[in-house]
Amino acid sequence: MRSIWKGEVSFGLVNVPVKVYSATEDHDLRARQVDKKDGVRIRYKRVRDDNGEEVEYSDIAKAYESDDGETVILTKDELASLPVEQNHEIEVTEFVPADQVDPVAFDNAYFLEPASRSNRAYVLMREALESTDRLAICTFTLRNRTRLCALRVYKDVLMLQTLLWPDEIRPAILEGLDKEAKVRPQEVKMAASLIETMAADFEPEKYEDDYQNQLKELIEAKAAGGEAFTVEEREEASDDDGDDEVADLLAALRASVKDRGGKADASDDDDDDEDSDSQKTSSAKKSSSSSAKKTATKKEPAKKAAAKKSTAKKEPAKKSTSKSSSARKSTAKKAPAKKSA
Repeated sequence: MRSIWKGEVSFGLVNVPVKVYSATEDHDLRARQVDKKDGVRIRYKRVRDDNGEEVEYSDIAKAYESDDGETVILTKDELASLPVEQNHEIEVTEFVPADQVDPVAFDNAYFLEPASRSNRAYVLMREALESTDRLAICTFTLRNRTRLCALRVYKDVLMLQTLLWPDEIRPAILEGLDKEAKVRPQEVKMAASLIETMAADFEPEKYEDDYQNQLKELIEAKAAGGEAFTVEEREEASDDDGDDEVADLLAALRASVKDRGGKADASDDDDDDEDSDSQKTSSAKKSSSSSAKKTATKKEPAKKAAAKKSTAKKEPAKKSTSKSSSARKSTAKKAPAKKSA
């Protein structure tokens, strides 16, 4: 590998001479643009807008816009004269806990190699970072840009990983999360069971770039005058029911757990049965109470009418009884008069 930067890591009064190497590389197949009729390569030229004349790369400069809207042209020599560009130092500003840096902020990774005859300071910094479980937050300049980075340990090597600036990370404002959906405890429990059945140690060697492998297969097949993938294979690979919504989320989770060789918790069924039973009983109680209230309201006027009818029938009986009682009294009064006569 070829180093892309050389300088020192400085923290406190300690300086560690290092060389910087790119830690990652792109494995994508390279392609160039050609005319599809005959495969003749297409090249882009740097031309002027006014007259179409081609401009040499060495004559090209960069133009920026000032606050007043004026175009300012800066050459490569002027950009290289910036004071920050002359700084060949990775300055450690602080040491922070490793879990406080969110992975979304990580950008490009670089290996650091000891650049001095003795690597004692290099090993000392590596051991200190590993024992404290902290990251060294640094700033350094690479390719005319000041970069924020984190210095950490990666497989016995000091790795410098650039970080995105805070304003480069977009806020997570998504319309799909405006309305929070409600999930049942049974669904959360079953999802956790599915996660446990799929739990494993991360082994990146198990994974492959399917697209690049299929692309290589297609290139080799077409170079040999054949076809890599048939129409049937392409149709099978593209089959999709298009239904992203799950009709019953809990049932799908249970089926997934069983498919992975796990067991669905029976308590979830009981909970569902209890919930359904309680819902049924509560609805039955509500319906019975409502029907009772309806019948009660219907019978009340009938009772009143019956009461009125009974009182109406009894009133003549009361009158007759009063007449008979008065007759009896009159006969009782007349009896002694007969005896005296």
